Amino acid sequence: MITNITNFEQFNAAKKNKGCLIYFSHEKCNVCKVLKPKVHQLLTDFFPKIKMFYCDTELYPAIAAQNAIFTVPTLIIFFDEKEFFRKSRNIGLHELKNDLERPYSIMFQ
Repeated sequence: MITNITNFEQFNAAKKNKGCLIYFSHEKCNVCKVLKPKVHQLLTDFFPKIKMFYCDTELYPAIAAQNAIFTVPTLIIFFDEKEFFRKSRNIGLHELKNDLERPYSIMFQ
């Protein structure tokens, strides 16, 4: 399940998860529309304990600005409330999977 973030309180609550991925994009981005379900499926299949959140950068520009989001799509991955890494624009699913494997195994296994 992908939870929408519409305010700062929800954003801060999302980060409190042991592991979360926040997907920043907007409805006009066609690449974002195609990538979002693929990222969600990747998490569901390989990293089920990471929660996925979505923030529309056009509807909530203050949240995007606070997180230095300058392009879409941008993914920010948090572990224990700390930003672990972020990826923007050209995001490969295989690379994302490889980047998540080690920290996921440390945090959850």
